[in-house]
Amino acid sequence: MIPYKHEPFTNFSLEENAQAIREAIAYVDSYLGEEYPLTIGGEKVTTEDKIVSYNPADKNQVIGSVSKASRELAEKAMDVAYETFQTWRKVKPETRADILFKAAAIIRRRKHEFSALLVREAGKPWNEADADTAEAIDFLEYYARQMLRLKDGYKVESRVGEYNQFGYIPLGVGIVISPWNFPFAIMAGTAVAAIVTGNTVLLKPASTTPVVAAKFVEVMEEAGLPAGVLNFVPGSGSEIGDYLIDHPKTRFVSFTGSRDVGTRIYERAAVVQPGQIWLKRVIAEMGGKDTIVVDSDGDLELAAKSIVASAFGFSGQKCSACSRAVIVEDVYDQVLERAVELTKELQVGNPVDGKLFMGPVIDQAAYDKIMSYIDIAKEEGRIVAGGEGDDSTGYFVQPTIVADVDPNARLMQEEIFGPVVAFSKAKDFNHALEIANNTEYGLTGAVITRDRAKIEQAREDFHVGNLYFNRGCTGAIVGYQPFGGFNMSGTDSKAGGPDYLVLHMQAKTTSETL
Repeated sequence: MIPYKHEPFTNFSLEENAQAIREAIAYVDSYLGEEYPLTIGGEKVTTEDKIVSYNPADKNQVIGSVSKASRELAEKAMDVAYETFQTWRKVKPETRADILFKAAAIIRRRKHEFSALLVREAGKPWNEADADTAEAIDFLEYYARQMLRLKDGYKVESRVGEYNQFGYIPLGVGIVISPWNFPFAIMAGTAVAAIVTGNTVLLKPASTTPVVAAKFVEVMEEAGLPAGVLNFVPGSGSEIGDYLIDHPKTRFVSFTGSRDVGTRIYERAAVVQPGQIWLKRVIAEMGGKDTIVVDSDGDLELAAKSIVASAFGFSGQKCSACSRAVIVEDVYDQVLERAVELTKELQVGNPVDGKLFMGPVIDQAAYDKIMSYIDIAKEEGRIVAGGEGDDSTGYFVQPTIVADVDPNARLMQEEIFGPVVAFSKAKDFNHALEIANNTEYGLTGAVITRDRAKIEQAREDFHVGNLYFNRGCTGAIVGYQPFGGFNMSGTDSKAGGPDYLVLHMQAKTTSETL
């Protein structure tokens, strides 16, 4: 078997690559406004009620519209998925993995097209869109290889006169609820993890980015996925989301999104419905309030660059984004001053221009929420960079640094999900770690220090699922940095890691007396 290798990022400083994505954007523009049906058991279903996707950088531009599933259609999809599971679960793991390898190859050939679609539909700058597409390819390749490793189970001991085996079988029908911030990578990764392990799926993508999900469903069909394994059912959470989570045939829910929605799903899934004969499993990634700690003997230029890149990449719309910078007081002013200088160099605008660092935030609701936190920032600290927004043509918020914020202030505790970072001063390294741990989240964190003893102290005491030393706190790579967090950041499911697929299966022991 060919070993797994991370899909490389595209270097857009090379003119040939820049020209390739410009051409891809032009191609995507040629099919903007098209309509996409539901997919239920291989049948294409068109409904009058539509979810319309708009470009967040140009809010009057329609990317496309997808048919919206009703409760009746959701029930039909559930029946199809449940029936299909009876055959799909018996398909050889090698065959299921081969479909993922084929899909990865198709996406790799169309890599710039998918990235261009993310530029338009999600407002991603070129490099962020390219990383999203690369991660989608990574998930398909990695999970296919992981399934080939898991297919024979694990060796267990047998005594004289008996033969024991330990292996994994799939769970059943899974509801996959994917987010808008990584609308290709996380959507594809969560769907194919369930599929390659032998489950069938009802995919409900985020309503702001459904077109890229529709395109992914087409890829999986082209790769040879049988009808009924992946059912595409966009719709509202209140109409079909709750209904499917509650459904007695639902075996597991895979969710990526906000803390509030995630805890609500967890609560609903815990209720045993009439006719339900299992306890539903929930795989949840729910966000973060992530801190970069800077020690007095750290590389201060690296610290400032890491904070700015981690706070403002994709307009801070990552659950791993740095929204808190906790800096030991001896170097606080130096790091703050340099971070402000770097932030003021950043350009914000329509990401179709590949030279811009930041694009828009996703929609009006996100814009309004972020601007409300900027109002709070005026009360809780000093705005030393940014603080302005413009939603006249798209949803643009300037990268914002807020200095001198109390560790217990709302700005330091609540997930903003936008380009706003709060700076807080610590007395010493111990105090900095104490502040870093004082939120209900525990997703990512970073420590900038040259002191080996402090690295080891943070390795033990900084309570996050993904901890990075002397780099930013975003940018986990599939197979290299398995991703998932503690506390209210979710179930620490470690996407892109060696035990992620096991969450979609159950272990079975057989023992034969000889």
